[in-house]
Amino acid sequence: MFYLTELGNRLKEAREAKGLSLEDLQELTKIQKRYLIGIEEGNYSMMPGKFYVRAFIKQYCEAVGLDSEEIFEQYKSEVPSVYSEELPEQLSRVQSRKTMPAGNSKVVEMLPKVLAAVLVIGAAVLIWVLVSNYMSKPDIDDKKGAKQSEAVGYNKSAGFNNEEKENPDKKQNDVKPDSSDKKNEDESDVKDEKKEQKLAVISSSGKNSTYELKNTDTFKLKVTSKGSPWVGIKNGEGKLLFQGTIDNNESQEIDFTNEKEAVINIGRAYETEIFVNDEKLEYSISPTEVNTQLVTIQFTKAE
Repeated sequence: MFYLTELGNRLKEAREAKGLSLEDLQELTKIQKRYLIGIEEGNYSMMPGKFYVRAFIKQYCEAVGLDSEEIFEQYKSEVPSVYSEELPEQLSRVQSRKTMPAGNSKVVEMLPKVLAAVLVIGAAVLIWVLVSNYMSKPDIDDKKGAKQSEAVGYNKSAGFNNEEKENPDKKQNDVKPDSSDKKNEDESDVKDEKKEQKLAVISSSGKNSTYELKNTDTFKLKVTSKGSPWVGIKNGEGKLLFQGTIDNNESQEIDFTNEKEAVINIGRAYETEIFVNDEKLEYSISPTEVNTQLVTIQFTKAE
């Protein structure tokens, strides 16, 4: 039988302060419940390895709003250390790729200088071409000017009748718009009013509430933090699109226009605001009475 360690007790208190059960924490972190219990009891022998112990503790801390680095430092006597040879093979391989050979670094340092030299040479060539074209242009411009002056004299002699020939549609442009244009504008206004979105609650029970969004062809979800709530967002097929803490006055935005449903799992509903196409969603269940809520929004796209 295992008893709570100081670290386990600290983590459990933080979890309960957020109103999260072990099942809720399992849903947020995707860590099996038996491993979460093992962390709280300090039973690290049941874990797959020391690396996973630290990784699971780090995810647990993030899920309940604790600084993992501070926790590791404060309880370093309880948390097993991880050496480089214990890291999974994939992580070691990724780290080795990050090291850049010395020869490549010199090439990177020289690259800006080479690019600058190319730009200077290109600019000089462009200036030379422009100057050459300008120097050879005066004779051509003089001939064009003479022809244009002759054309202007001819137009002046043509008089008022020539102006009418050049602008045959001038009288037509002065005609006032037809009343049918106003009718089309009125019809478009009516259509815009009909497309005003409707967001309404259709059911609520316990911590679960369901809303229906219709009369719109877009569904843009924004979740805004007024504290440090933990939020998990999925689509109707159960695909996880976001999970973690949203810092104070920060937002998480996801476009659900091509989805039929959005599911928002909230740890602290009283610190969380939900907006649908910039319209604030009103909780059907009081967030101060029920901290943890599961909000589902069903979307029917307007035709």
